Amino acid sequence: MSKLQYYTEEGYNNLKNKLHDLKGKGRADIARQIAEARDKGDLSENAEYDAAKDAQGLMEMEISKLEELVANARILDESTIDTSKVSLLSKVKIKNKKNGAMMAYTLVSEEEADLKQGKISVNSPFGKGLFGKKVGETAQIQAPAGMVEVEVLEISR
Repeated sequence: MSKLQYYTEEGYNNLKNKLHDLKGKGRADIARQIAEARDKGDLSENAEYDAAKDAQGLMEMEISKLEELVANARILDESTIDTSKVSLLSKVKIKNKKNGAMMAYTLVSEEEADLKQGKISVNSPFGKGLFGKKVGETAQIQAPAGMVEVEVLEISR
């Protein structure tokens, strides 16, 4: 049994839209590719047909994964977030104690993580290190470049 995943409303809608697109347009495109490859003759030596069937299998696997995610998804009400400590959907401002660099992140589910938008997964090293910390507390995080020590400066929604 899969565990529940919590999403913002935007993240949940993105999941549903991606699933809808794959089930509709994605399946139609693959079916067209298979039909075109089939029309080219002998299927036993048809690399295009094999590639299209492989692509179909990968897409069906992706659809299955998304269906499971949507079925186990729960939308978090951002107005109920406890800002006394770092939790899911918290916006956290931190300071690297070694070099003084300031960073701001929002902790989100793995599927919503996007570093370019400042969204990090709660399952990432930084997410795990910050989770449950309060303003003023220090977190020691094992990053790929080594141990990083950060101070939590601010927590908001």
